[in-house]
Amino acid sequence: MTNPNGKPDTPARLPRSWTPPPPPPPPRHVLARTPLWWRWAVALSLVSYAAIVIAVQVDSPLVTLDWRIKLFRPWHHWPEWQPALEVLVLAGQRGPTAAIVILIMLWRWHRTRDARPLLTLLWALLLLNVSVGAVKYGLGRLGPRQTDDIGSPEMFSGGDIFPSGHTANAVVTWGVLAYLAHRNRRTLAAVAAAAAFGVGMTTVYLGTHWISDVLAGWIAGILVMLALPISTPGINWTHAALRAWWSGRRRTRPRTRTRTWPPPLTGDPGETAPDACLPEQRAGMSSPGRR
Repeated sequence: MTNPNGKPDTPARLPRSWTPPPPPPPPRHVLARTPLWWRWAVALSLVSYAAIVIAVQVDSPLVTLDWRIKLFRPWHHWPEWQPALEVLVLAGQRGPTAAIVILIMLWRWHRTRDARPLLTLLWALLLLNVSVGAVKYGLGRLGPRQTDDIGSPEMFSGGDIFPSGHTANAVVTWGVLAYLAHRNRRTLAAVAAAAAFGVGMTTVYLGTHWISDVLAGWIAGILVMLALPISTPGINWTHAALRAWWSGRRRTRPRTRTRTWPPPLTGDPGETAPDACLPEQRAGMSSPGRR
């Protein structure tokens, strides 16, 4: 190649002190990129969750606290609170809360054309249902209003109380909204924490859960929230795969032509299309070559 002056281009000489840049470091595992506080939070949550599971299966102070609150019967001491708290507990019910948040994510998808927030929510709900449901049916604990055997932990009795699903669902459902928010994340996180605390204590007041069920539900929801940052690469990959599949599907979709009937007129406004004529008129028509 030649430059504008007609002379051949020569590569620029590099200084003697120049060294090539080092190669980029190999990609680290997703767990290696997590901050230290996240690892401590996961470790503390797992240890606390395991400690509660062990404590409710033996004669521990936690089981004693469960029975003291059950025998105290808070719903008998403050019956005027019950109507309002029965409405508040709906903030932790899986069906209504999931429907509300899914509609919010669908609206966000429609505005931003980004399905990753919706995929994050669906993944969080899947983790919640699998993890909490496995422990519920595996331990089979009965609720406070289902037993009168004072001091018994009521484990492996065919129940589905431990951990509290309402509490864990409140942590995850409203926590995901704060996690995916672009603005006011701290305010939304405080609102989500208040909602989770209120739902958990409401279930204790209503007598549907032991206090240990609520503690385990809080930790189970926190564990699901802590799993979302390390799930981001998988969510991004799923989003890219869905976009590629949808783009390929649109390219391979056959195009159909819409035909109008009767066909449009191409001559004078007073001309009548041959196909639109009556059979008698069509029979009397002569071809252009005949006289």
